[in-house]
Amino acid sequence: MQPITLITLAEQQLDAARQATSGRSAHTIRGGRHHALHQTLLALVAGRGLDEHQSPGEATLQILRGRVRLATAEEAWEAAAGDYLDIPPLRHDLSAIEDSVVLLTVITQMAGTASP
Repeated sequence: MQPITLITLAEQQLDAARQATSGRSAHTIRGGRHHALHQTLLALVAGRGLDEHQSPGEATLQILRGRVRLATAEEAWEAAAGDYLDIPPLRHDLSAIEDSVVLLTVITQMAGTASP
């Protein structure tokens, strides 16, 4: 198994986000319908983000570069490079205060498995 160099991948995704009209770029590191653990490297240009959405499962956010704001209807949190956030199981949005790269980790129920 080859290691993934997150720093290099983060720079590549940030370059792609800067060129994209959406101001964002993402790369799935691990995931798919046969995996409960999903990890996505997400790059956002300052002022851009993800509109309000529901989390598909238990999720965390590790900020690798820049500063972001995670907000629900009731609360908001700012986090910078090196910070780690638990994403609440509520509708939320994510916006980049600076050009940023985050590692989103989500645990979902795998297809064909029942809840306990």
